[in-house]
Amino acid sequence: MKVAVIGAGAMGSGIAQTCALAGHEVTLLDTDHGALERAEKTMRGSLARMVKKETIDKAAADEAMTRVTARHGISGLEDAGVIIEAVFESLEVKREVWGQLAAITSKGALLATNTSSLSVTAIAEFSGRPERFCGMHFFNPVPMMALVEVVRGLRSSEEAVEQARAFAEGIGKTPIVCEDKPGFIVNRLLVPYINDAIHALSEGVASAEDIDRAMKLGANMPIGPLALADLVGLDVSLAAAESLLTEFGDPKFRVAPLLRQMVRAGKLGRKSGEGFYNY
Repeated sequence: MKVAVIGAGAMGSGIAQTCALAGHEVTLLDTDHGALERAEKTMRGSLARMVKKETIDKAAADEAMTRVTARHGISGLEDAGVIIEAVFESLEVKREVWGQLAAITSKGALLATNTSSLSVTAIAEFSGRPERFCGMHFFNPVPMMALVEVVRGLRSSEEAVEQARAFAEGIGKTPIVCEDKPGFIVNRLLVPYINDAIHALSEGVASAEDIDRAMKLGANMPIGPLALADLVGLDVSLAAAESLLTEFGDPKFRVAPLLRQMVRAGKLGRKSGEGFYNY
């Protein structure tokens, strides 16, 4: 199948790599030449680590890279059977992207957004074909994480949802179908957990290291909440937290001021080299 992935960030490159390893021909598109170059480097590095761990052999890694075509801009998608958008978590950005995609994608294509917290129903309307649209929420790092939340928008057809579920299974993931509710399943539970850890840090409950160590040793978490925020990206965590607060209007989702402050300072976690920890 021909798959198009829109957005060459960490999520887009991971989705492209995973689809290519499963045998699909993938076009990875972005309006930023630098992002496409970084994505290629990231994919090669990820595949090399998989070869080193003997998850795949070198021939499979090399073949996967031949199946990925990087393209600047958004064009030439008329024959793509699956379109997965993985651009920045902003309704306005997604509106602009899907406005362009609406004119150049096949009417029979499966349309999906990788949003982690925004309304799939709202994004679907931008596509002009909401019945062919659903959410496919992958998790970072995509090649390693098994789950894909398949999100049913208000106007998603059962055919589209089933096609998304089957596609996720076909690329080696475990799909769980859920409704288009704020945060879906994982982020509805995980984002408040991270946000509360940031509140605790700002209130002086303990150091970042000790908060993370406590949750690893006391709750058997594989990674502490603050280290996880750094991995996800503090800007992404902030966008998700703000979305939950806006959608629910419940003060229990109050965003930690420290999180906003760190994002304003450009401390975004691993991708910027500094967050709750230095990298």
